[in-house]
Amino acid sequence: MQELINQLPTLAKDKYKENKKYFAKLKKKPPKKLDQMMQELHDEEFAATDCLSCANCCKTTGPLFTDKDVERIAKFFKMKPRQFEEQYLRTDEEGDLILKKTPCTFLGADNYCSIYEVRPKACREYPHTDRKKFQQISNLTIKNVAICPAAFNIVEKMKAKLPL
Repeated sequence: MQELINQLPTLAKDKYKENKKYFAKLKKKPPKKLDQMMQELHDEEFAATDCLSCANCCKTTGPLFTDKDVERIAKFFKMKPRQFEEQYLRTDEEGDLILKKTPCTFLGADNYCSIYEVRPKACREYPHTDRKKFQQISNLTIKNVAICPAAFNIVEKMKAKLPL
């Protein structure tokens, strides 16, 4: 797995133009059963993928935290939301709440998340390959294929199954 993770940025860079072109076409005319197909590809890939052997998303990026996320996680830590924000989060240039640093503060050496039950919505939904109206998140997906081996595989299988 580590070898694939190490190769992923290069593989994604090599596929960048192809993916950009593919998603532009997909956005213009998404097939009727795209969401169903993506759900199937997602389920198939994650039946074979062990995120705990990777955790590259947690090691290299950080999620956006919604107000609900902050409230839920602060409650888990028995803190006030403001305290949680001050201790763990910062506001980025777009005004979003994100972690102060990566890798994620809540990621253990064993790749387990110490707040898994209350993790942010962005973490629960990552890599977003089963999202409804999938064609609307092409830019996010193109970024995620450089981080998540499963997302890379899903996109490659999608292109093979649905040539445009």
